[in-house]
Amino acid sequence: MDGQETKSRRATSADVARLAGVSRTTVSFVLNDTPTQSISAETRRRVLAAARELSYAPSAEARALSRGRSTSVLVYLPPARSLTEEIGRIVERLSTLFDEAGLSMVIHAWTRRPAAQVWSSVTPAAVLAWDLTDEDAQLMRGNGVRGVASWTGTDAIGRWVTGAREQDSARLQVGRLVAAGHHRLGYAVTGADHMHGASQWRWEVLRRECEQRGLPAPGVVRLPADPSGAAQELEEWRAREPGVTGICAHDTTAALAVLAGMRRLGWRAPEDLAVVGVSDSAAAALADPPLTMVALDPEITARYIVDVVTALVAGTPTPPEPTSGGAVLVDRDSV
Repeated sequence: MDGQETKSRRATSADVARLAGVSRTTVSFVLNDTPTQSISAETRRRVLAAARELSYAPSAEARALSRGRSTSVLVYLPPARSLTEEIGRIVERLSTLFDEAGLSMVIHAWTRRPAAQVWSSVTPAAVLAWDLTDEDAQLMRGNGVRGVASWTGTDAIGRWVTGAREQDSARLQVGRLVAAGHHRLGYAVTGADHMHGASQWRWEVLRRECEQRGLPAPGVVRLPADPSGAAQELEEWRAREPGVTGICAHDTTAALAVLAGMRRLGWRAPEDLAVVGVSDSAAAALADPPLTMVALDPEITARYIVDVVTALVAGTPTPPEPTSGGAVLVDRDSV
């Protein structure tokens, strides 16, 4: 085989062995740094030089077979409507923390049902997805994926993210508005399919927080992410629920939609409607007026996810839930 033919396709360990003048077994021993094998310094040099020349990298499947286990964690990103700056920071930390735990994170765009051809080709030790069905989770486990977890499902991670972590946000949102004298609240959400899974459990946690404070359940205002449409929805909603004076916004986009609609109507925040959002961002600070937001600590969430996934991979008990999501109120001018 000449060099041009080798460069036209992905190099294999057989190509490295031929170029180095050794067996494929020796190539495997050198590249996997097998501790029980004694390889001469000269042989090791030739193998490494051949691998560099051919730009050879073992496939995920080959590494998994050589080690007897996979070290990859396949992370399906949340859907675009849920991809906040906060989740971006969590994903960044996940990459670092998984690496420290000896695992490699592989990212894939969100799909409603994680495609089998993706996770089966990566041969992951674990899969972390947005909201796995029980059927998908069982299929993965049945095919050797040791750790299967969900951001918003019924497993340990999902229960905490949609439970205790979410309660932190609701407590601060509702508490800030009540402290400012607002006792009839609304819940603003944007998106093509309003009240999707994430907003349904967000509203439910807000409802329980209001109930504990003796307040009525927050009415839902569904806003398009454009000023004219948001203004029309706000006007119609205010006509139906004239007593509402405070808004719990689902995220920065929903909070900005409220402000944009209010501006078209000639309303002012916080005089006509006070607004508190979740998942603080640079855009929230640049709004007019700057938005009061709840910020969550991405480090706490990322570490808990990694701790749970590594426990699942190792077959050990999952760690206890964090007592808090690290929520803090970033007080600005919209309340």
